[in-house]
Amino acid sequence: MKKKIFNLQVVLVHDYLKEFGGAEAVLETLSEIFPKAPIFTTLYCPKFFGPHQDRLEKKWHSRIHQSFFQFIPFAYKIVSPLRLLSPLAFKSFDFSSYDLIITSATGAYFPNSLNKKGARLICYCHTPPRYLYGLPTARNLTNNKFIRLFINFINHFLRLLDFHFAKNVDLFIANSNTTSQRIKKFYRRESTIINPPIDILKKAKGVFLGAESCPEGTREHLQKIPEQYYITGGRLARAKRYDIAIQACNQLKVKLKIFGRDFANFESELKQLAGPTVEFLGEITQSQKSQLLATAEAFIFCSDNEDFGIVPVEAMAYGCPVVAYKSGGTAETVIEGQTGIFFTKLTADSCVQAIKKLSTLKIDPKKCIARATEFSTDNFIKKIKASVSKT
Repeated sequence: MKKKIFNLQVVLVHDYLKEFGGAEAVLETLSEIFPKAPIFTTLYCPKFFGPHQDRLEKKWHSRIHQSFFQFIPFAYKIVSPLRLLSPLAFKSFDFSSYDLIITSATGAYFPNSLNKKGARLICYCHTPPRYLYGLPTARNLTNNKFIRLFINFINHFLRLLDFHFAKNVDLFIANSNTTSQRIKKFYRRESTIINPPIDILKKAKGVFLGAESCPEGTREHLQKIPEQYYITGGRLARAKRYDIAIQACNQLKVKLKIFGRDFANFESELKQLAGPTVEFLGEITQSQKSQLLATAEAFIFCSDNEDFGIVPVEAMAYGCPVVAYKSGGTAETVIEGQTGIFFTKLTADSCVQAIKKLSTLKIDPKKCIARATEFSTDNFIKKIKASVSKT
């Protein structure tokens, strides 16, 4: 199949749409690269997109095709057990009229199980399913040993299915070297690495164009801001280990602002840990996040074996240094001593020492921004188009 990219009949496939995170941000950019491509998904619940709802509904609503999951009452509440039926959902779609299928696979479902007919299948893999391969997940596994035994039994067969469906893919694209290594280990396949897009760099560059063009509240005006604080946030899920950041800031008695949507009622647990200097902001707009990142002392990122980690790169795009647990994709993006500081143990004490070390350094915001530009949306688009043009 040797067609120019604009002549291809392209379809986009995403596992399910009931939140907005890094995977959905990638899908949004893919939908802009291929503005005529329909979007197939098992379940579409835009009411959970938070401040992104209006924007995404305008872009996606007329393009969305759902599976039979949409007819299951309260399906959005049982997405985890529904993964057992997801291969049937994806096989129910008809892709016979398309040249190219691009799946956005977050590891929750099995979008690569679809019938591709004569089309070429490219999988943009955010990670192989974390819950299948022993990686930290958003939920705690039950302590009941009989239920755990049953879950492990089911997961064994799901791993076999996952490996089988991976054979259906013509080209894997990994979002990081970390994910690429997982693809090689679990699927025995090579992959092309294309990092996710960071969509705020043009605004971020404007921070350093001079006082006359620098908006109030950006890093050039930091000395005017009476409040000094650290920030963390994203999806408030257990594997992100916000508890470490909270405990560290409790010890140091410094202000910590936490933004993001609650997941599985984890926020209530975090609030019980939080001292008087910790503030929960809930879901915020991109504009609000930009303001917070541009004026924070540092972004604290404690996620355990993150697949890529978009928010730390967003932070650097605003000149904000990062204090991060050295694991996963974050170890690939943050440069020790230049754009941030790592800590090597998932403990509050280790995080405290990293914060203290950062306070003794003079991190140049321009170096943070320069590093973030390597992950720009423009670079992502160029690399995606180059991969597609090879089909």
